[in-house]
Amino acid sequence: MKDVVEILTSKKKTIATMESCTGGAVASAITDVEGASEVLKFSAVTYSNEYKIKMGVSSDTILKYTVYSKETAFAMAEAITKFTGANYGIGITGKLNRADKNNLCGDDNKVYVCIYDKDNNKKTFLEMMATKKDRHENKKIIIELITKKLLEII
Repeated sequence: MKDVVEILTSKKKTIATMESCTGGAVASAITDVEGASEVLKFSAVTYSNEYKIKMGVSSDTILKYTVYSKETAFAMAEAITKFTGANYGIGITGKLNRADKNNLCGDDNKVYVCIYDKDNNKKTFLEMMATKKDRHENKKIIIELITKKLLEII
């Protein structure tokens, strides 16, 4: 994330995250870099549907596509950019090898990510299968994929 923070800083751009299954790991990776306060506007961990909705995700999106979908990841990314005014928003939803008794839909090991470039109204989607048994290892892989994609986008 060091390169991401440096590029965003040099371009005077900002980023915000709304994370579910990663539990703030992406925001944590960003804040591990000195100078992150120049680029990270805000981060929300929204494990429940209730708080995704309170943060701006339409309940209709969740009902139509399920909470575990690329459409919900986009709604999260878009909502966090609107909430913060950031140039880029990251939305992450999915399951890390665990069934969700409140949302029985979807694969128990699939993660959906959307990186939203508000300035160009462009959305980039990533999907990954959580193949590691350890949640921390899966989060590390997600962070690596997001970092690589951000470096292509920004």
